[in-house]
Amino acid sequence: MLETVTGLVGLTAVVYAAIIGAMFLFQSSLLYHPAALLPSPAESGVAEMQLVSLRTEDGLNLKSWYAPPPKGRPVIVYFCGNAGHIGNRGFKARVLLDASFGVLLVSYRGYGGNPGEPTEEGLYADGRAAMAFLESQDVGPERVVLYGESLGTGVAVHLAYEQARKLAVVAVVLETPYTSITDVAAAHYPFAPVRLLLKDKFDAISKIAKISSPLLVFHARDDRVIPVRFAQALFGAASQPKKAEWYDLGGHEGLFDGGAGKLVVHFINRATADRDANITNN
Repeated sequence: MLETVTGLVGLTAVVYAAIIGAMFLFQSSLLYHPAALLPSPAESGVAEMQLVSLRTEDGLNLKSWYAPPPKGRPVIVYFCGNAGHIGNRGFKARVLLDASFGVLLVSYRGYGGNPGEPTEEGLYADGRAAMAFLESQDVGPERVVLYGESLGTGVAVHLAYEQARKLAVVAVVLETPYTSITDVAAAHYPFAPVRLLLKDKFDAISKIAKISSPLLVFHARDDRVIPVRFAQALFGAASQPKKAEWYDLGGHEGLFDGGAGKLVVHFINRATADRDANITNN
């Protein structure tokens, strides 16, 4: 009997170690789910957007989509979630374009046929390439709104954090954000030592308080991918001015069906007006 129990314990340990080892080795595949092909802007409902190339600091050229802003209007730099391609966000870009905003849909490395492999530091570099591209188009941070969706909220927070030390952006919009990917992974895999194993942490909560731009956070209480408690904790740690909207329904991907587009447009218009008033008064 003792030998049988010992054998079962040993087998369990071996199986557990194999599972943890596989999770460690394939963690990138668990986090990033890029689509290889990218449709045209017209096929995604945003025919006026142009194919542009973002040059990263490590030498990659990333195909992305851009529509310049009408005079005096801001550009929304949109950082997507972890799955699909920027064309999947065409319906959200449509709302922003119809509100007379410029839009830059950033396609990450490894997504939509772009070269490279996605990593945390790589996505931050992609974000900096987006800011550099806008500078080349005579659009400075004082006309930029950083918009992050799901995984992309960590990128938006990091870019806003970097910009806060130079010239703050107009506003930051976070759709279904998190405190860190480590926290979310630990919630989904409580049996695994993810805090020791995870390489790409996207630690947003350590940076959020240092962002001085107006902040909008919105999230659904029934979100099973990123539980709402993480968004609430991130919002609680953020500095003023800030606004949050907690939807009862919408899950992880359906918030625009519940009117979030109007919320975003109103918030950005207000932040832009406030920035313009501050510039005029100063």
